[in-house]
Amino acid sequence: MQKIIFAFTSILFLLFGCKNPESNEKSLYRQSAEFEPSEAIWLLWSNYDHRADMPNEQATLDIISALVPHVKVKLIVANDSLYQHARSKIRPDWLEKQQVSIFKMPYQEFWARDMGPSFVLDQQGKLAMADFNFNAWGIGSLQDSTVKIDESLDERVAKMMKLPVISSPLITEGGNHEVNGRGTLMLTEKVERGRNPKLSLAQMEREYQRLLGVKNVIWLKEGLYEDDYTQRSPLPGPKGEKLYTLLTTNGHIDEMARFVDAHTILLAEVDSSDLDEPIGRENQRRLEQNLNILQAARDQDGKAFRIIRMPLPKLIVDTLYPGDGTYDLISTSDFENGHQFPKGKPVLGIAAASYLNFLIANGCVLVPAYYRPGADPEVKKRDEQAQTILQSVFPKKKIIPIDALAVNFGGGGIHCITINEPKSKQ
Repeated sequence: MQKIIFAFTSILFLLFGCKNPESNEKSLYRQSAEFEPSEAIWLLWSNYDHRADMPNEQATLDIISALVPHVKVKLIVANDSLYQHARSKIRPDWLEKQQVSIFKMPYQEFWARDMGPSFVLDQQGKLAMADFNFNAWGIGSLQDSTVKIDESLDERVAKMMKLPVISSPLITEGGNHEVNGRGTLMLTEKVERGRNPKLSLAQMEREYQRLLGVKNVIWLKEGLYEDDYTQRSPLPGPKGEKLYTLLTTNGHIDEMARFVDAHTILLAEVDSSDLDEPIGRENQRRLEQNLNILQAARDQDGKAFRIIRMPLPKLIVDTLYPGDGTYDLISTSDFENGHQFPKGKPVLGIAAASYLNFLIANGCVLVPAYYRPGADPEVKKRDEQAQTILQSVFPKKKIIPIDALAVNFGGGGIHCITINEPKSKQ
């Protein structure tokens, strides 16, 4: 059945791709914006840790604890042992009152935003599932058995919830989709072209119109430098040292630009004190290019956006060792330009840290916080700046800082391991 659906949608895709991308044909579905009311927030329990001394579990539990007073949490675990373990870590009264619900389904990775359930609403306000293809962020293949497990996770959720599925041959991840809920989608061109090298932007836009209900697409050029593929050569550090990016996506939008209402975009900005090192300079070049695009862009109604700049954190560099989950995965990579990974020796990694990787939920916003005792006071200053900006754009929501550094050392953040289920008329 899945093959029949895929073949049918592939034919539709080819037909739609030949049409005018500016067609006013109305989509049957709409993806709501993250700042709209949510029924629940979904997470996946991590199967492994990126660093031996930083369990992902603690970040997951902190996120759940922050969310429960504001919104339901739906947690997926991969097997019986994780089911029992998760239940032992979550307050019994939350489970009894169904503030937290736990479901068992197989998966490999825990990046819910990218290959988890991507919910949309039909014209009656009822839930459906937008089923894009997934190939492990362009590193794997659609034919890989482990990739297939993650690619079909959204379909398993849809079956459990008895939701219709709208399938697409387009390869993409939710972390690169940022919608304003009114018909505008913002994403990173470098990512989408890399996933779909044989497709034109117009063909991709037609699929986004069909599945997400968008009629206006803003293509930002590149993401953050420290989000570039790990398999490329290491980045140059402040003192010329080699810094490895850590299992990154090659530039997801949710690390640098986010909608906070239908007309306002938060865009990352490099602090002037960071321009004396190569990563800061490259990030400034990329972000200023994207700023120019956003300043010239218009929304679905032809109106300009309000753009607010959000600081980037200080670079977070630390040593990874054999036995760390991220180290072990990177050590098996084939690098470009003849680079040889020093297997068995410690390496320096740069965390995928960004204040833009926040989560919006009912009554609260969860934002990364990086300051730890003994750290540079500038880290704390930027944490506070980010929280102040978010409070100004969400005056009625509680801004909750979360230490998700363990997740950052795997290539993502708070937003990447969560996904919103919108309020519906089910």
